[in-house]
Amino acid sequence: MVFNEKPQMAAMMVLIAMLLDGVDGRVARALNAQSEFGKELDSLSDVISFGVAPAFIMYVVAFQDLSPALAWTVTAIFPICGALRLARFNVITSSAGYFIGLPIPAAGGVLATLALFKDDIPVGVLLGSTILLSCLMVSTIRYPNFKKVGIPRSAVWLVPIVVVVSVALGLLFESQLSKILFVPLLLYALYGLKKNVDRRLPKLRKRRKLKEEEEAAKSEKPA
Repeated sequence: MVFNEKPQMAAMMVLIAMLLDGVDGRVARALNAQSEFGKELDSLSDVISFGVAPAFIMYVVAFQDLSPALAWTVTAIFPICGALRLARFNVITSSAGYFIGLPIPAAGGVLATLALFKDDIPVGVLLGSTILLSCLMVSTIRYPNFKKVGIPRSAVWLVPIVVVVSVALGLLFESQLSKILFVPLLLYALYGLKKNVDRRLPKLRKRRKLKEEEEAAKSEKPA
């Protein structure tokens, strides 16, 4: 779609993929149908839906007029970091309640919808944002994990209805919805940065205080 000059619809497809990615695991758990095969297939799908697709959307919309080496390097970095993020997720058990690193669906959603603001944001900012999102995926910053919220078996029948209604709204209001949904996705990405800063500041202050106390103790010693 993005290669056929439909970037809004392409971005909406990524957002719809996010919706499906958010319910597939819950439905599998509710139906007791989890498997290692499904886990690996889900990761492969995520690399395409939230790594390759958003990167190509950004490339086609904003990077084509740049130096080919720069454009393709930044475009390639994003899905590579996304694949590394997924590989780490599959082999390391995250603590309950949070993810380690920005989840690739959120990163892909931000990148795909950010591309729609190409006329309002300088290309340099889009390049920097793409690199930042890539780094956040492979970082050790903690992000809230909402996947532990399950779906009761009695409510599984509602999932197809929610998906169909959401897809219909997305197709009818592709441009408006994709830009509106950019805001909560961006806030989620920034939330992890803020929490990381909030966690580190007390430690830095404590170290600085200890250093000042050590220096004060040294200065008080008789020559």
